Amino acid sequence: MDYMETEVTVTEVARPSGVPIQNTALPLYSSRPAAGFPAPGDDQVERILDINDLVVQNPASTFFVRVEGDSMIGAGIFSNDVLVIDRSKDTKEGVIVVAAVNGEMVVKRLAQTHAGMVLVSENEDYEPIVVGEDEDCMVWGVVVGSVRTF
Repeated sequence: MDYMETEVTVTEVARPSGVPIQNTALPLYSSRPAAGFPAPGDDQVERILDINDLVVQNPASTFFVRVEGDSMIGAGIFSNDVLVIDRSKDTKEGVIVVAAVNGEMVVKRLAQTHAGMVLVSENEDYEPIVVGEDEDCMVWGVVVGSVRTF
């Protein structure tokens, strides 16, 4: 089966840099505006926040993938999102994973059935991928976060 045209697929893979990117540490303000963003004073800066602190827990086992497709929209994963993948996390039932199925990388929720492992979409328009004995499948890691630009 060709998953590329029907599933959320990986279009790009990257590892976090060992050296922090310059100017990634930005102020995190303690005020929470309801709408808009007023000009807060310096006394409202809660702490300095680096985006890596939010998305990378284990740098040595973390990588990023950019995805394409709509089969995971029910899980809040949309085309062009960058997912944070941690290979050190346990792959247990219910987690969202990046897996290589017959050489094609997909993003799916992991499920176990009496027949074995199943990779499930979060969009009812797509059938689950039943991983049979004749399938070449390797789970690359667990999705632990995502980054989206607007």
